[in-house]
Amino acid sequence: MPPNPYLLAADSPQQLLALLRQDPSLAAGQDEHGYSLVHAAASYNHVGLLRDLVGEFHVPVDLRDEDGETALFVVETVEAARVLVDELGLDTTIRNGEGQTAREKIEGEGDYLEVAEYLQGLEAGFPAGGDGAASNGVGLPPVPEGLTVRMGTMDDAEEQQQQQQPDPELRRRIEELAAREDFQTAAGQAELRRLVEEAIGGQGFSDERSVRPRQD
Repeated sequence: MPPNPYLLAADSPQQLLALLRQDPSLAAGQDEHGYSLVHAAASYNHVGLLRDLVGEFHVPVDLRDEDGETALFVVETVEAARVLVDELGLDTTIRNGEGQTAREKIEGEGDYLEVAEYLQGLEAGFPAGGDGAASNGVGLPPVPEGLTVRMGTMDDAEEQQQQQQPDPELRRRIEELAAREDFQTAAGQAELRRLVEEAIGGQGFSDERSVRPRQD
């Protein structure tokens, strides 16, 4: 009996690649439920296999199963999500048959919330690295709805030097939060969101020229 490619995708990616090089037509196959090797590789966090399936064997990264779900709906790690989205270009706005995005489904199920937080950061426009944090090292939450932040502009270098920095106490609190083990959990991100909203509201800055919130 020939080996089952879906089992190999879970347990032996290298054997699967050897099989696919013998018979490349297997690469884009889907079972009776629409489950693909891309789904399997993403689910088991075999990111090297993911790259090979899409890059070497030209499997569409947005293959959908019978529920209309791409591989992003089954990822369990930020690393796999980042490879799918940042490297392979998978659209995060694709919705399944129930009208949910991958982020919405993952949030609703309550598992792998670090993946949901990574995807939420992308939706909010924050560039993310492999660990799901924003490029400044802290995964900042989106600005509260109805509020925009306008950065002040300096007339000359002297005025720029005189611009006051964020309240040191607020900076200390954010740094302490980022160092906590629960920082990437829902509770940690909620605390960070509260601190940032406090700063945006003008409570964490000593000079309103630095960040000036205004209501639209």
